[in-house]
Amino acid sequence: MEERINQLEVKISYLEDFMNQLQEVAVSQAKEIELLRKENKLIREKLLDMIDSMDTDIPNRKPPHY
Repeated sequence: MEERINQLEVKISYLEDFMNQLQEVAVSQAKEIELLRKENKLIREKLLDMIDSMDTDIPNRKPPHY
């Protein structure tokens, strides 16, 4: 019976370690996702600013190679 309890304690120990590693990965990924969202937002805002500042009138003329 004591051997069985020891085996269970070892398994629990491994499971606790594994859960801690998973938690570290999840926290790291959450931070990275938040950083990527912020970068995406900045890029989107800059792109919209560029689109707004572009002259939308395209001149109706022949290209230089004609």
